[in-house]
Amino acid sequence: MEHVLGANAAVDAVYRADWGRIVATLIRLVGDFDVAEEAAQEAFTSAVDQWPRAGIPDVPRAWIIQTARHKAIDRIRRRARFADKLDAYAAESPQMVEEPDYDPDEIPDDRLRLVFTCCHPALALEAQVALTLRTLGGLETDEIARAFLVPVATMAQRLVRAKGKIRDAGIPYSVPDTKDMPGRLDAVLTVIYLVFTEGYAATRGEALVRTDLCAEAIRLGRLVRALMTPPPGEATALLALMLLHDSRREARLDEAGEMVLLEDQDRRRWNHAQIAEALPLVEEALRDGPGPFALQAAIAALHCQAARAEDTDWPQIVRLYEVLERQQPSPVVALNRAAAVAMVDGPAPALELVDGLAAGGELDRYHLLHAARAELLRRLGDRAEAAKSYTRALALVSNETERRFLERRLREVQPATR
Repeated sequence: MEHVLGANAAVDAVYRADWGRIVATLIRLVGDFDVAEEAAQEAFTSAVDQWPRAGIPDVPRAWIIQTARHKAIDRIRRRARFADKLDAYAAESPQMVEEPDYDPDEIPDDRLRLVFTCCHPALALEAQVALTLRTLGGLETDEIARAFLVPVATMAQRLVRAKGKIRDAGIPYSVPDTKDMPGRLDAVLTVIYLVFTEGYAATRGEALVRTDLCAEAIRLGRLVRALMTPPPGEATALLALMLLHDSRREARLDEAGEMVLLEDQDRRRWNHAQIAEALPLVEEALRDGPGPFALQAAIAALHCQAARAEDTDWPQIVRLYEVLERQQPSPVVALNRAAAVAMVDGPAPALELVDGLAAGGELDRYHLLHAARAELLRRLGDRAEAAKSYTRALALVSNETERRFLERRLREVQPATR
């Protein structure tokens, strides 16, 4: 039984850490998004069956790629319309070897090619971002739908259309020439940030943080910044923003694995070397003119520069959110601004802002809106209404660490039972 559990854990670890790398490699080999994804899924299924009996391979990722490659060729063989391509695929090197880790002298890699292919201007911007999240980050359709605040069925249709457009238009699997790169940069930066966001606050599962996605997003952020000389301000800002958020990772959970709010974190556990790397990047990005990522990085920098929670420059953070909301109006930005307003002017005016957002309906299925509303009501002493909002947030949350935090908060505002 132990060897079965160990093998299953190994399969899960490879899936979580290397899905994007595996699918990116397969897309390069077979030239079809659907075939690559389906073959990868089949290879993982085979691993679940074979590894407990045959043992975990020395290089698990290479085993998955090689197995998936064979399954992809089998799929192509069964499709008559791909018969003329079979010889070319079969002529590929018969033995898949492990790819080396990231080499800064070899830019770009398969995953960066994948990002730029998905972010082709022939696709709608939201489709570009969604498809990259699916193929690179391994996010499920419902996770991507959450990022866009749209129904799951709507997002599923967008993904199907985007894959079909890439196939039918013959969009190349490559990084564009330097002259074409700026046209794709906004989408590329957005998708990298959303990959990071999913890693920083995982949609589902037990873990609050998926360090594999955070590390991959930061790695890609460094690559994109290195592609253009001088690096665009927003690429610099995005790297800084991710480094600053990631610097707080170790303090976001206590020793029991429970979530710790920013104001309660032990700031000695923050990665101060990473903060020191990021702060000059924030200044560099702001000199280019503050874009949305630069403004968010400046907000993150103010948090990281405060030695104690009470030292945080909340009035400046509110002003930065106001500028950000003018540049990039969205209900999520407005919700974050309301949280900052609560720290400056108190919970009552912040609650008015949150109730206005709730009335708009866009964030009705966003658990953090209801959690924020509950917190403001708790601070105002309205425990009954706070309990209702915590209950609504619990009905929507899907991450177990966040769920336990909200359950604790709900118990705190409920009347004691005898």
